[in-house]
Amino acid sequence: MTVPLALLGLLERAPSHGYDLKRDYDALFGRGKPLPPGQVYSTLSRLARDGKVVISEVGPGTGPDRKQYVITDLGATELQSWLADPIEPEPHLQSVLFTKVVLALLLGRDAEAYLDTQRAAHLQRMRELTELRRSGSLVDRLLADHALFHLEADLRWIDQTVARLGQLAEEVLG
Repeated sequence: MTVPLALLGLLERAPSHGYDLKRDYDALFGRGKPLPPGQVYSTLSRLARDGKVVISEVGPGTGPDRKQYVITDLGATELQSWLADPIEPEPHLQSVLFTKVVLALLLGRDAEAYLDTQRAAHLQRMRELTELRRSGSLVDRLLADHALFHLEADLRWIDQTVARLGQLAEEVLG
């Protein structure tokens, strides 16, 4: 789900061709796992079909015609909603957290406010899991411990990222 939204975020920054989007996505989010070109174009096709992007111009290229994509109001609204809403706290959400922080910085949005909202969602989930640890069976307690340890690590990452937002902004905005 994050690839279409990341592409929308990159398009909100500036209209782009598919190959530029792939390059930017790979540089910012694809470390160790670059986005396949076919996935970029199939995602752009679905976003266009759904009215979230439009093709602003078509020009000749060395291969197929080069299409420049522009985000629509519908796409911008979906992106804004996604960036503003905290994700469900669960293990292994670092990559989504990181993507949201980088896009917020790229788009001149308040990344610290997003991280504060995410911290609050994590703390609420930790309260729920702590109650489960008090009242649940051994299996429930062990599962709650596992989830709590991951959430604690995420909270440390959030705090460290807030402390380094200035440096990250310099690096990302280069």
